[in-house]
Amino acid sequence: MTGPPAPDPQSEATPRCYRHPDRETWIRCQRCGRPICPDCMRPASVGFHCPDCVAEGARTQRQPRTVGGGFVPQTPGRVTIALIAVNVVVFVLARFGSTEIYAQTVMLPDCAPRRCGVSGVDQGAWWRLITSVFLHTELLHILFNMYALWIFGPVLERFLGYARFLALYLTCGIAGSVVVLYFSPEGQGTLGASGAIFGLFGTAIIMMRARGMDVTSLLVLLGINLVITFTVPNISWQGHLGGLLAGLMFGAVFAYAPRAHRNLVQGLAFGGLWAAMIALVVAHAAG
Repeated sequence: MTGPPAPDPQSEATPRCYRHPDRETWIRCQRCGRPICPDCMRPASVGFHCPDCVAEGARTQRQPRTVGGGFVPQTPGRVTIALIAVNVVVFVLARFGSTEIYAQTVMLPDCAPRRCGVSGVDQGAWWRLITSVFLHTELLHILFNMYALWIFGPVLERFLGYARFLALYLTCGIAGSVVVLYFSPEGQGTLGASGAIFGLFGTAIIMMRARGMDVTSLLVLLGINLVITFTVPNISWQGHLGGLLAGLMFGAVFAYAPRAHRNLVQGLAFGGLWAAMIALVVAHAAG
């Protein structure tokens, strides 16, 4: 008596890729066991994984963070280059385009249309607080500021990540504009990224010092720039000082906030300063 005939290998169903049913394959995902074709194979430490398991692993894996709490940037300097590009474009438009661009974007604390032809911040032109941060009309002015931005920008992007660095730059720039609003002569125009640059300067010094790095050369450079700020005519010490103070504050927040609560502390710092700046702008207009 003979047993049942041996199964014919050709008659058995050949496994097919779970994402491409028209493709036969004998390779399976090492995590879930589903058949995967060469296009769906993702190299792993042992064997291959399918795309779904790789995506699931990426979602559950903890993303690396910078010392300031942001996501580690893949290409430090990307936001810096974007900011430089915006400054250069605005410079070209203001220098070689319509004079109306300068008139509508320069920082003017108080300038009624009947007297100046345009409105100042106190008359509702609040956008000047930020547009003036990207406005330059002299070549040496923008070259100096963009060079400084290129020096400090990528370093702080590594420390903070893209989002925090951009928020720092804009906040320090506007902080300088708010100080200009209160302490600059009426009707005097102010422009330039110097307030934001001084803010980056201050933040870099605090964070580098907190990490045990030698900041002697930076302190000397800061001292030289402060002397120039307060001794050379036609330089807005108000914008420089406002940006620097904001930068020093954020440097301390980023460097010394408790790790377990740093997002909360940083959020309160940004929110608190923005609320204070808005209140000061409204109070100045009302007063």
